[in-house]
Amino acid sequence: MEQDLGAQDDRQIADLLARCFTTDFGGRSYFMTRHHWRHVIRDDGQIVAHMGVQLRSMRLGGRLITVAGLSDVASDPAHRGKGLAATLLQAAIQRAKNSPAEYFLLFGTAGLYAGAGFRKVTNPMTYLDLTGAKTAEIHHEKADSLMVLPLRDTAWQDEAELDLLGGLF
Repeated sequence: MEQDLGAQDDRQIADLLARCFTTDFGGRSYFMTRHHWRHVIRDDGQIVAHMGVQLRSMRLGGRLITVAGLSDVASDPAHRGKGLAATLLQAAIQRAKNSPAEYFLLFGTAGLYAGAGFRKVTNPMTYLDLTGAKTAEIHHEKADSLMVLPLRDTAWQDEAELDLLGGLF
């Protein structure tokens, strides 16, 4: 859980993200907003793989929904190819299934996600640009890298407007 994240863990995650992305995270252990929970793998006490999950309310068409959003997925370059991300993803999916979320969402294209049951959708969407952890413009555009995994028996509405009620994950 996010509140259980210690200062050393927070620093290790921030360092891992800095090694894995060219995007400037500003020294933070998250890109735009803090997560509700994290999944990590350690090697000799050091965090070598990470996934963050946020619970969010969104509006899909006329319906308010709860989603789990996956973000800040990173594996240390020296530890890639060992299935760490797949292990974390399965743990995140299981935890999301036990949460109030109806759907698990992410923005990405890796085959790992499709292999876990996520599918690409192209809903028109509205979101707030929070790049650099600063409020900027509201965007209205068709999703191009949004992937969805239903967690309950409710089908995703592929053509419905998706209002993220905030920023991307």
